[in-house]
Amino acid sequence: MEPQSIVDFDEEASNPLLRRASPDTESREDAEAGKISSPASSGATALVIFSTLISVLGSYVFGTAVSTENCNLTGFLTECYVRMQVGFSSPAQSGIVNDLGLSIAEYSVFGSIWTIGAMLGAIISGKIADFFGRRVAMGFAELFCLVGWTAISFSQNAWLLDIGRFLAGYGVGILSYVVPVYIAEITPKNLRGAFTAVNQLMICCGGSVMYVIGNFTSWRTLALIGTIPCILQLLGLFLIPESPRWLAKMDKWKECETSLQRLRGANANISQEAAEIIEYTEMLKQLSDTGMIDLFQRKYAHGLIVGVGLMVLQQFGGVNAIAYYASAIFESAGVSSRTGTLAMVVIQVPMTLLGTLLTDKSGRVPLLMISATGTLLGCFLTGLSFLLQDLQLWKDSPLLALIGVLIFTGSFSLGMGGIPWVIMSEGHFSCSQSQVV
Repeated sequence: MEPQSIVDFDEEASNPLLRRASPDTESREDAEAGKISSPASSGATALVIFSTLISVLGSYVFGTAVSTENCNLTGFLTECYVRMQVGFSSPAQSGIVNDLGLSIAEYSVFGSIWTIGAMLGAIISGKIADFFGRRVAMGFAELFCLVGWTAISFSQNAWLLDIGRFLAGYGVGILSYVVPVYIAEITPKNLRGAFTAVNQLMICCGGSVMYVIGNFTSWRTLALIGTIPCILQLLGLFLIPESPRWLAKMDKWKECETSLQRLRGANANISQEAAEIIEYTEMLKQLSDTGMIDLFQRKYAHGLIVGVGLMVLQQFGGVNAIAYYASAIFESAGVSSRTGTLAMVVIQVPMTLLGTLLTDKSGRVPLLMISATGTLLGCFLTGLSFLLQDLQLWKDSPLLALIGVLIFTGSFSLGMGGIPWVIMSEGHFSCSQSQVV
């Protein structure tokens, strides 16, 4: 059965968003009359920038939670065996263990239960974002993060600590999907890559800030600090528009037009982009009856392999080994763990920022190739340093380990850390284009 058209002639005549007239002709006539700006010349408006900043507060929350897991668990285990402290784990792990009397097993549960919550949140994130909207999904996730951080801060026993950690992970699992998708849907096509890459930048900043602040405050205060971006995003969500593409998908055409006009500016010509949204929405309606098995058709093979493959390579490329055991690597290599970890923070933030700026200028593939090559070199140098240390062939091998970890961190932050998320969020756009072709 052929899907019914979502608009009719009367609607097209009464709603500018639904007009099927040639966007190029309309743009040229309006531009000549001096009424509107050309779509090609439109850039990021203040509202697009503000909306992006509000949404990436969720990415910042992601970074703070990840840093808690990586630093706390690693720092705690390291102190148990080699009596060292570093970064956020300095006040947090010792304070938690001393205040609550946790065993190694109990603290390990606290560190790892975040991942379980994040996994469950990620599984249902798409359904929540599609049914309730992008803004509601972000607000829903931040409520879990806010309750989670508060529970951690006021916990007096292990079970409340674990519940708070699980809730924070659940919220972050939802944010990890909806934030880059929302940014991709509200930004102009020519700026989409750079704006979406800010997601990874804020994850990086969140983790780095927690590393630094963790040296100067208690773990309870640090957990309360984690609630600040949650509250800011919850308040900011009332000030930003909903995604025009989601509104169109829900047949809210008037709201879609209003949202798109606000995002592009009062004098911007939105007819061409509106036509693309209509085309994309109609394609989605035609595919509404497709199932999971249809994803494995040959025409989707390339996109599926690229998207899933990049996410797999991102996780299996060594980042978890470096992140979770950086302090142990430095200590085993004979390098000051505090110096090494702070050096990682210093390298990570500017390299992530550089990757954000280069995403749209140099392209995704060149950055990924450079990033992958750098991570390979970093892993090789780190492994080589331990080999030389075991064979006692080079007394300066600890310096080689530090250089290797820093090269890996910088290279990963440049491309492999953020670009797979950009490609994921852009995937449904490229899919729609392939369907039209």
